[in-house]
Amino acid sequence: MNPMFEEIDWQQTPIGELALRRRRLSRDGEDIWEIKLNEGYLMSSQFVDGEIALADLALAMTPGDDLDVVVGGLGLGYTAEAVLRDSRVAKLIVVDLIPEVIQWHRDHLLPLGKIVADDPRCILREGDFFALAGAADGFDPALPQQLHDAILIDIDHSTTHLIDDASAGFYSAPAIAAITGKLKPGGIFALWSTDAEDADFVAAISQSLIDVRVERVEFATPYREQPAFNLIYLGRRP
Repeated sequence: MNPMFEEIDWQQTPIGELALRRRRLSRDGEDIWEIKLNEGYLMSSQFVDGEIALADLALAMTPGDDLDVVVGGLGLGYTAEAVLRDSRVAKLIVVDLIPEVIQWHRDHLLPLGKIVADDPRCILREGDFFALAGAADGFDPALPQQLHDAILIDIDHSTTHLIDDASAGFYSAPAIAAITGKLKPGGIFALWSTDAEDADFVAAISQSLIDVRVERVEFATPYREQPAFNLIYLGRRP
């Protein structure tokens, strides 16, 4: 095995070439895990502060115990793992479109695979999160129309920088109203983004949610002097 680079898996999928890779910046450096789709990065373990903050900020706003949480987007599992660290969480459903990503976790090919896939509270569901968000039955096939305490989303790069154009309609007031209807009263909506604040999206979620705010999460990067940032959009169902 090359200590500097290893392609752990490669698959041709209906949405393109999918690769799981591990690399290092130096021979004695830490492993960097990456999921690539075609020429773009779905996720890298080099920068995970925003993915973890998505869970931490949303659950800090979520009242109660025995929480029922949904995460849209599995990736390397950092958001899911952060949700499962909260002892109040009784059930977590993680929805991902790509079955190979789910199988990597179940096969423990990823550093967090065992933690996420083997936790009895966690259900990994293959599916189109955006389609399920607009469907009457919702996210849990065992409990149709179930309401949730928090719904967290980390799928597209941002509300305007999309992985697939099919999700473009989600970032609108009607779509947000539909997903708000899948939250319990007082439940929390949260969405991760890597771009600057989208005023139109803030206006759209403000039509259905209260306590709307946008949190900036900064983190160091070796590629420039100034810190990089992610944004977390947050709101509460009235």
